[in-house]
Amino acid sequence: MPTREHQRAQHALEAVRVLQEETWAPRYRSYVDRLGPAILRNGLGQALAGELAAAGSESGESEAHRRLYANLESWLCGKERPYPAAPLLDALVKGEEDEYLRAHAEAMAWLEWHKRFCRAYIPRESAAGTGEG
Repeated sequence: MPTREHQRAQHALEAVRVLQEETWAPRYRSYVDRLGPAILRNGLGQALAGELAAAGSESGESEAHRRLYANLESWLCGKERPYPAAPLLDALVKGEEDEYLRAHAEAMAWLEWHKRFCRAYIPRESAAGTGEG
């Protein structure tokens, strides 16, 4: 049976592989880089609420934000996860402190793997021709 760390890495890699060819993937990579510090600065709930709010915006960046939220939600919600069911923000608000602490730790550990895979498989924004980065 794979270890928790192995499961985390596998999930993070699969999440990157399915979006590699998306035109917005370089933006996604930059949002992944920013999410960890946002969680540490603002807390998991506020950082994820920010992602969800950006996902609902009318900008072309909304799909990248939506996918990042969905990817993290799929890791944190389900069998043997901090929360048994989605939606993640509802679970965060209604859950117990120990669940929140576990979700925070899991989110940060998953993001470490996800960030590495994004850097390995998705080009930076400037390399993708956006002129930013």
